[in-house]
Amino acid sequence: MVMPNSQHNGTTSLLDAIDSPEDLRRLDLKALKKLAGQLREKIITTLSETGGHLAPSLGVVELTIAIHYVFQTPKDKLVWDVGHQSYAHKLLTGRRDSFHTLRQYQGISGFPKRAESEYDVVETGHSSTSISYSLGLAAARELQDIDNKVIAVIGDGSMTAGLAFEGLNNAGDLDKNLIVILNDNEMSISPNVGAMSSFLSRKLTSKTIRSLRDHVEERLKSLSSVGENILSVLRKSEESIKGFFTPGMLFEALKFSYVGPIPGHDLGDLIETLQNVRDNSHGPVLIHVLTTKGKGYLPAETNPGNYHGVGPFSLETGKTAPSSGSISYTEVFGNTISALARKDKRITAITAAMPAGTGLLDFAEEFPDRFFDVGIAEQHAVTFAAGLAMSNMRPVVAVYSTFMQRALDQVIHDVCLPNLPVTFALDRGGVVGDDGPTHHGVFDLSMLRFIPNLNVMAPKDENELQQMLFTSINGNAPCAIRYPRGSGENVTMDKEFKTLPLGRGELLRSGEDVLLLPIGNRVYPALEAADGLAKLGIAAAVINPRFIKPLDNELIGDWAATCGRVVTVEDNVKKGGFGSAIIQMLHELHLILPVRTLGYGNKFIDQAPQERLWRNAGIDAAGIIQGTLEVMKQHRSVGGI
Repeated sequence: MVMPNSQHNGTTSLLDAIDSPEDLRRLDLKALKKLAGQLREKIITTLSETGGHLAPSLGVVELTIAIHYVFQTPKDKLVWDVGHQSYAHKLLTGRRDSFHTLRQYQGISGFPKRAESEYDVVETGHSSTSISYSLGLAAARELQDIDNKVIAVIGDGSMTAGLAFEGLNNAGDLDKNLIVILNDNEMSISPNVGAMSSFLSRKLTSKTIRSLRDHVEERLKSLSSVGENILSVLRKSEESIKGFFTPGMLFEALKFSYVGPIPGHDLGDLIETLQNVRDNSHGPVLIHVLTTKGKGYLPAETNPGNYHGVGPFSLETGKTAPSSGSISYTEVFGNTISALARKDKRITAITAAMPAGTGLLDFAEEFPDRFFDVGIAEQHAVTFAAGLAMSNMRPVVAVYSTFMQRALDQVIHDVCLPNLPVTFALDRGGVVGDDGPTHHGVFDLSMLRFIPNLNVMAPKDENELQQMLFTSINGNAPCAIRYPRGSGENVTMDKEFKTLPLGRGELLRSGEDVLLLPIGNRVYPALEAADGLAKLGIAAAVINPRFIKPLDNELIGDWAATCGRVVTVEDNVKKGGFGSAIIQMLHELHLILPVRTLGYGNKFIDQAPQERLWRNAGIDAAGIIQGTLEVMKQHRSVGGI
């Protein structure tokens, strides 16, 4: 093994000399251990300024080094599951000098991104995809007679999703050469739940197993030839015995060779194991690695859930800057569902491994019997909710908009077809900022508005959110409530809950020149735009539709006819979205009017602060004014959609 150059001694950073994994492979074990510390320091200091997924990336530093050291990446294909643990990977694969732009506008992504590097095999920000991706790569390798290895790294939290087991099942059947590394840190975002988590429990770690083996071996050797004979038999059956102490029997039942569990922060052990698997394995292999989420930064090790994804923070204390502005929509949802549940015992809350992110921690503590964390299993969460609703419960499924994409069939077939009163609380509707295209919730309006029986609402502010939640829970049909990430509008909250009339909007401002139809968080920017238009001599009417489905045909139709021009505004893609619904409605009402739809184009949106993304799309106040001025150029009596 090549010793590090003299420039690596003293104060010069080893990391500064790593431009690719090829440089990494020139280091000896001592230098690799030093490099691990420097990677952690770089990740911690950078994220203290940019924010990001801190704890997951700190937990896989040694594992990342070992994989790139042993395998010939990028020839060998490394597939990260979710991808929020890929920061060390980025630093070792040519992005050290741009790492300070992590998750920033026009900077590098917080997740693997194919356009960034040949080392990023797939783009992923959702869980449980790595095994299926990798099996496809392995099958293509054999069809094309390519000589390489395929390695999937999947967390134990991601193993709660059915997709992971679909991949495992198929991989065992196809018997392709495939290496799956199970990164077991006993957490996804929040502590893992369910039978799988219990099965992967560390009650007997690899150290325990090895100590037991060494003790037995030492005693048997003392029994002369008889002991040696017994020892020989035990060695042959060691793998079988180990299966009784570890989860190996599950994966071996799926026709995987099982290796582990091994300590995930011991570079020597990791490298030796990976080399043995690389050189000697045939067919699918699963390596079980035990890691500590947040390793190397005490605040993150102590509270890994709080440091899964963080904003900028103090290096010394680990504390993030206090948030400015009013209460968040997430907090309002959490407070409201708890208040409603105190009076209505039918209310249950369901989350897919995100009790904190969806605002359900207080509900879980106050109503433990009515709170269900199903793990990373959105499809199951929806059908489980359907079962509850069939028995006269009022389930609320709290999930990020982008993750609800995974359960569209269950929403259609299992909830809406039987017309069950399930409430979908879709947090992070619209663009979310620094997490980028995998996490922007800009497809839900298009995705949900075509489904029969489903009511779809979007509140203009936090007070309207609580009223919509009350309305949905006390209704008799499935309903989705879509609200944005971040703070509300700092409005006064009603002390009493009230039911909103189904499919009824509200006129917020009169005008005769143009009708502004903003939905959800675009209502207040539209009101601001109306003020600006008034200074230009244009009288804009503003309606808050409240409902994307059903639409208020009467209110919107009457004012559209009065104004003769319409501008729709949505924090969603325009294709099939709210604006499309308005155009269709006007057509059905035989109103041929100039309509301008404002929203996102038919492309994926990169990371940037929400305000910049709204400005870029022309859905902030200035953009609405500009869009309105353009539609004003069209004659009122001429069709121009």
